[in-house]
Amino acid sequence: MDEVKVDVEQDGAVRRITINRPDKRNALSRAMFAELEGLFRQPPPAGERVTVIQTVGHVFCSGIDLNERLAQGAPPLDDLCEAISSYPLPVVAIMQGDAIAGGAFLALACDFVVAAEKARLWVSLVQIGLAPPWPLTRRLAELAGPAFARQLVLLGDPVEASRLAAANMIASAVPAEDLSAEAERIIGRLAQNAPLSLRAIKATLAAKDYAELDHDNVVELIHTARDSEDGREGVKARLERRMPVYAGK
Repeated sequence: MDEVKVDVEQDGAVRRITINRPDKRNALSRAMFAELEGLFRQPPPAGERVTVIQTVGHVFCSGIDLNERLAQGAPPLDDLCEAISSYPLPVVAIMQGDAIAGGAFLALACDFVVAAEKARLWVSLVQIGLAPPWPLTRRLAELAGPAFARQLVLLGDPVEASRLAAANMIASAVPAEDLSAEAERIIGRLAQNAPLSLRAIKATLAAKDYAELDHDNVVELIHTARDSEDGREGVKARLERRMPVYAGK
């Protein structure tokens, strides 16, 4: 996968996806789009409980590679973000630097964004004559609220992560030196939870509203978690005042 600058590492219950193109501020080529979407369209690897998206360098992601966009047109950003947001297990973004244009939507597609407090979300498309796909604008409005969303997309100015955290748009914003520890705290906590429960809850949260909920599928996932060996283990561990050991069945 070196040619598309996306690295994947499975570390027990944690799958880490690293975008590794720092010389281009982690701009996403068409090949990288295809690779990333494929990683989230396929079923989770056995034993996985959480996926992490991280990047190399000082910028989290500067969005679509603009040189490729001029030559070949825009890749399907909304398809990639939908694949991430509908992935069966939690996804955590570690935002060490600015998330710009499509990079902002990439981060916000994740269930948790843990950011350095001075890192910025910069939905700058309006400043270069572009507009985001409507599903991404709607998701931004759901996360930020109508007034703040208008500020983000119509002005296109950068906003620091500390303000995003105060607005409950992201999970956490901490000093840069504390970012790794804070991210690993959240990742580790997710990795301790029962995978069948994570799947059931994520499926419920992924629906945009009640009418779009796949009720039969979600009810089946909830019942599977409730009747599982993990469910019995979790209750037993709580009664015995110990940490549960989940097997995913």
